[in-house]
Amino acid sequence: MMSLFFPLLFISVLCMNSFSEVQGKKWKGEGTTQNLESIVIGRCYEYIRLVNPAVGEKNCSQIWEAFKNAFISKDPCSILPKDYELFINLTFHMIPPNKSLFWENNQLLVNSFAARGRRYMSVGDTLFGFLADFLYWCGQADSPGLDYESCPTMAECENNAVDSFWRIASVTYAKHSSGVIQVLLNGSAEGGAYPQPGFFADYEIPNFQKDKISQVVIWVVDDIEGPDRDSCGTNSVKTLETRLKTLGFDVTCTDNYESVMFLLCLDYPDHSKCAFASSAPAAQRGPISSDRGGSWNKLMFVSFAGFLFRFALVY
Repeated sequence: MMSLFFPLLFISVLCMNSFSEVQGKKWKGEGTTQNLESIVIGRCYEYIRLVNPAVGEKNCSQIWEAFKNAFISKDPCSILPKDYELFINLTFHMIPPNKSLFWENNQLLVNSFAARGRRYMSVGDTLFGFLADFLYWCGQADSPGLDYESCPTMAECENNAVDSFWRIASVTYAKHSSGVIQVLLNGSAEGGAYPQPGFFADYEIPNFQKDKISQVVIWVVDDIEGPDRDSCGTNSVKTLETRLKTLGFDVTCTDNYESVMFLLCLDYPDHSKCAFASSAPAAQRGPISSDRGGSWNKLMFVSFAGFLFRFALVY
C-alpha cells in the first residue's frame, strides 16, 4: 500500500501546481512590461531631449501619472479611450504637414522607413505613441498594483487597456494629419493589405479631415520572401481606393514602391527582387578610374614645372 502512496502524492502535487499556475494567469495576453514606469518616463525625456526637441518642455512625471491613472485600480476589461484623454492632452504636439504615415501589418518596416520622424512621422513617432510602443500594461480591479502575470487580449475583451489606448491615439493622429498623407500596406499579409476591421479602417479613415488633406498616397509593398496577395486596383486595396475616392480624396497607388524596396533589400541583397538596375553603367567605370591616374600625373608635372620656374626666378 505504501508503494502506491508516494507516486499518488507526487501526481497530486503536480496537479495542484498546474492548477495554481492556471489560476494565477487570468488572461491570455502578455502581462505588464517590467519597469513600466521607468520606461515611460525615460522615453518621455528621450523624446523631448533627443528625438524631437521641437515639441518643447513636457512634464514627464505628470504624463506618467495621467497614463497610469487611466487604467490603474480598474477592471482591465472596462478601460475606455476617453480614460486616456488627459494623457493625450499632456503629450499632444502638432504633426508636420506631408509627414503622416499610416500602416497596417508592417510596423517594424514603418518604424525603419519613418526613421523616428526624420523622414515621416507615424503614430509611433509622436510623443504619445512613442511612450507606449511595444509595451503591455493593465491593472487589477480594486488594486493599486499592475498585473505582471497577464493582461486581456482583444479576443477576450474589446475595452482592454492597450487597445483602448491605441484607439484614442489613432483618432488623435488621424485628426491632426494634413497635406499629402502616406499609407504603407503589406501586400503579402494574410486576409489582405487593407484589413477590415482594423485600426486604419475603423479609427483613422473616419477621422481624416478632408479640408486639411490634399492627397492620399498608397504604397503596397510585398515581403521580399512573401507572396503577392494584394496589389493596387485589386482585392482589398481596390476596396480602400474606392472608399477614399467616394469620400472625395485624391488617391494614388503604387506597388512595391522603390524607396521601401531598397530598405527591405538591405536584409536580402542577393534576392531576385533586389536586382535593381544600376544608374551608372559598369562600362564607364574603367575609363573614369584610368583618367584619374592620368590627371594626377599631369597635376604632378605642372606642379614640378612651376617649382622649377619659381626657382629659376629667384636664383
